[in-house]
Amino acid sequence: MEDKKIIELYFARNESAIAETDRKYGAYCRAIAYRILEDRLDSEEVANDTYLRLWNTIPPQKPDPLKPYVGRISRNLALDVYDAKHAQKRQGVTLALEELAECLPSNDGREIGESAALSDALSRFISSLPERERVIFVRRYFHLYPIAQIAKDLALKESTVAMSLSRARVKLRKYLQKEGFAL
Repeated sequence: MEDKKIIELYFARNESAIAETDRKYGAYCRAIAYRILEDRLDSEEVANDTYLRLWNTIPPQKPDPLKPYVGRISRNLALDVYDAKHAQKRQGVTLALEELAECLPSNDGREIGESAALSDALSRFISSLPERERVIFVRRYFHLYPIAQIAKDLALKESTVAMSLSRARVKLRKYLQKEGFAL
């Protein structure tokens, strides 16, 4: 089913919207959560909580496209579960967010999507990156893949991925300063 139809079901308060969302984006939600939590049951719960959050935010929100909106909710919910389970410093997840935090106006990399202006600027920045850089950037900072996994998946050296990320962070910092964000 197309995203527009699914959103119409949410607006009509038709419960089949949840089933259609699960059919189309369930595996995506669980994959995002699993990369953060490394627990299938918790990942399943995050997917279910994502559907509840969608139900409660659509309407008034009318996300277009739907997939990144679903992904952002899943990611943030999974990070919340992770925080609750690991009161101590997060390892791989913390590292990825700390890398990105140095380029953002906020001290907490999880706040990326919360500011509409910042979210729009990030979207424009990511869209401006060459395809390979964009894939590496999104996998690392949105999907929270470890550098080693990105390198393996893209048949690159880890040092190549790390350098690409470093350069992208420098570009992001300059881009956000140019856009008027105080870093």
